Amino acid sequence: MKGFSWLPHPYLSLMLLVIWLLLVNTTAPGHIVLGTLLAILVPRYTTTFWSDPPRKVRLLPLLRYTLVLIGDIIVANVQVAILILGPASRLRPAFVHYPLTLQSEFAITLLASTISLTPGTVTADVSADGKGLLLHALDLEDEEALIHHIRERYELPLKEIFEC
Repeated sequence: MKGFSWLPHPYLSLMLLVIWLLLVNTTAPGHIVLGTLLAILVPRYTTTFWSDPPRKVRLLPLLRYTLVLIGDIIVANVQVAILILGPASRLRPAFVHYPLTLQSEFAITLLASTISLTPGTVTADVSADGKGLLLHALDLEDEEALIHHIRERYELPLKEIFEC
């Protein structure tokens, strides 16, 4: 959705207002005014930091991606809890270079964030040329299996969502 000049990211503004009201746990008029002010000012003053947003987003694949991600976060939390409650000698931490097939900065940012959201893996760096990610895995059994898992579960669906 194209925003007004004074409201460059209307969906973000709406989300910020809702999140503000949920955080303060009230719909008192003062908090609505303050939340609205924040919802207008934050996107306006951060718009120069935004890369070009995707032109087209496919909603059904986005919904599937979100559900898969939520499920993966829950499963990974349980797996990490089991790992950290066990003996530390069982852990096999490692850094992995993940080669990207995505080219959109926005999609790469979402992929990096997705990887960091699933417990047990963290995106440590994006290569200067934007063609790879440096990942840290808490317990790595097979590097190729991890790369394949990320490509199939997250990167390919992001390509479908943003048609890139």
